[in-house]
Amino acid sequence: MANQLKQAFFQVFTLTSLWVTLLLTVFFRDQPVEMLYLWRLAGIAAIAAVLFGVMYNVLWNHFTLKPLWNILIGSILSIAGGMGMVWLFSVEMFDSISAWWPGMLLLSVILHTVAFYFYARANSRKSAEELNKILK
Repeated sequence: MANQLKQAFFQVFTLTSLWVTLLLTVFFRDQPVEMLYLWRLAGIAAIAAVLFGVMYNVLWNHFTLKPLWNILIGSILSIAGGMGMVWLFSVEMFDSISAWWPGMLLLSVILHTVAFYFYARANSRKSAEELNKILK
């Protein structure tokens, strides 16, 4: 499990680094980049890697919490991580969106609930097919 989580962390870290670098290249091509900003980019990638590479994997595949707790923990941590990533990207952008965090949290809970419904439905179908194959 530790190797799987480590591999997922570095995959998400690498892909996020490349994605943010691509976005910075497209939208801020003519602006010079300070060395401190590269560390902020690494911070954004690390937060995304912890959230999407480790936290979601552990929360949905290894913890045995009730779905309500998984949804609440996933929503709160994703909003907190997202706000942290926005703060690392731009403090001005963080100041302009920070007043909207309750609405973002509510939307996150709703979307996590919908995602859990489809995930549980697909997972139960897969389990039913596997059981039917065993019975044949």
